[in-house]
Amino acid sequence: MGMVIHTLAVETGLAPSVVERIMYTAPARYKNYTIDKRGGGKRPISQPAREVKVIQRALNEILLKSLPVHDASTAYRDGMSIRNNALPHVGIGPILKLDFANFFPSIKLGDWREYCRETRCLEDETDIIATGQLIFQRPKGTNKMELAIGSPCSPFVSNALMFTFDTLITEAVAKDKVIYTRYADDLTFSAPRLGHLRDVEKVVISVLRNLAYPRLTLNKEKTTYVTSKYGRKVTGLTLTNDGAVSIGHERKRELHTAVYRASTGRLDPEELGRLKGMLGFANSVEPQFIEKLRQRFGHEAIAVIQSYPIPKKGKPKVVAVAPSTGF
Repeated sequence: MGMVIHTLAVETGLAPSVVERIMYTAPARYKNYTIDKRGGGKRPISQPAREVKVIQRALNEILLKSLPVHDASTAYRDGMSIRNNALPHVGIGPILKLDFANFFPSIKLGDWREYCRETRCLEDETDIIATGQLIFQRPKGTNKMELAIGSPCSPFVSNALMFTFDTLITEAVAKDKVIYTRYADDLTFSAPRLGHLRDVEKVVISVLRNLAYPRLTLNKEKTTYVTSKYGRKVTGLTLTNDGAVSIGHERKRELHTAVYRASTGRLDPEELGRLKGMLGFANSVEPQFIEKLRQRFGHEAIAVIQSYPIPKKGKPKVVAVAPSTGF
């Protein structure tokens, strides 16, 4: 029994034998379902059993969160958001967007074991085997062990295993004045002129081909070149021509309408909960827009929405947050 199991037992308050049993049976203890994608289609989700998730989160705290992550990687990091992914690309230069195909499932158990042995983040072979069992899912009907979309470990493991890739890409494209960031499976490149981006996709394919791990491929259908003429967006945020990051005109209209409806008592608790989340997102990206909403609808109306408790499921009730001031 390795030291990791004993440390996880202390972290969770479970007996070492219980932790060991859960870890070694974890690959098959997932509930699988799908959710709708924003752009259409279905996204498969693999949700680990509750006891598995408890130990996975403990592993995040004692090991995975401390693994090195490249500066170009902006997802799943404390204090960072999609805004941090967009900021390096502000300006008026063109953008190239690439996307990995089946990002999490393409990262395999063997990649983790090779990473551990190469970096020596774990030195005991028992620990490497046990953590691999805990981290990776075995989909039904297969012998493959892959990262699950839905596991709390997957984001941190993917960032760590992509460190070499992020380093090689950053250094390769910088020679031609290209800036690179990655948000999970979304790769963004910007440059002063379109010509600087001409060979970037070839560079990425070459790096992937020669990378020891993980073995990833690009989703060619999502390769996109964007210029200021057609509106540049990075991970859903708009890059304005005056060098700012914005939530975009469409989201602003939706928020304006939703706050107005809330101020006139036409939102039920579930809708108010969603509006609270939308305001939090907007405030993290473009706080000056929230100030404009305060000026239009009043500080009290916005404060009530921002402090609104997330409602429990049940029969919805219409709630008025403040008298309307109108448009």
